[in-house]
Amino acid sequence: MTPIRHNRSDSDAVLDAVRDCVLAVGVRRTTLTDVARRAGVSRMTLYRRWPDVRSLVGDLMTREWVAVATGAMPERRPGADARALIVDGLVAGVEAFRAHPLFRKIVDVDPELLLPYVLDRRGASQEALLALLADAVREGHADGSVHAGHVERQARALLLIVQSFTLSLRTMTDEDDTDLSSEAFLVELRGILERTLTP
Repeated sequence: MTPIRHNRSDSDAVLDAVRDCVLAVGVRRTTLTDVARRAGVSRMTLYRRWPDVRSLVGDLMTREWVAVATGAMPERRPGADARALIVDGLVAGVEAFRAHPLFRKIVDVDPELLLPYVLDRRGASQEALLALLADAVREGHADGSVHAGHVERQARALLLIVQSFTLSLRTMTDEDDTDLSSEAFLVELRGILERTLTP
C-alpha cells in the first residue's frame, strides 16, 4: 500500500492515486478500492468526499487541466502585449494538452467521458479556464491589443476555438504530409487567434 505523501494534501494523494489507476487501466476499469489502496486510505475515506470514480476523475481532470493551462501561459516579457501572451499561451496550451498522458489516455480509452463537457455543460476546469481568459482579455482591452467587446463572450469564443483544436486536431492531420501536419495546423491556429483578437 502506497503511503500518503506527508508534504502534500490528502486530496492530492488521492488524485495522484486515481491518475495512476487511470493511466494504468483507464477510467472504466478503475475502482474506488484500487484508488484507496494506492492512496493508502480506506474506502470510507473516499466515499465521504467522492461517491464514485467519475466524480474522482472529474476533480482530477480539473486539477490537471488547470495546471496545464496555467503552465502554458508565458511569462510577461518586455514589449509583449496582452494579445501576444494570449495567443502564445493558447497555442502552447493546445500542444501541452495533446501531449498530456492523462488526456491522451482518456481520448484513446474513455472518450465518452469528455462528451458532456463538449455537448451539454461546462465543467469546473472550463469555468477556471474561462476566468483566466477573461482576465487576459481585459488586459488586452486595457493595453489596446485586443479589440473592444464583451469580455465573457470573447473568452468563451477563444475557448471554443482551442477546444476544437485540442479535441479534434488528430482527425484532420496527416503526419506524412508536412502541409497537413499538426505543426502546420498550429500555425493556422495562431493565425485564427490573431485575427480573432486584433482590433
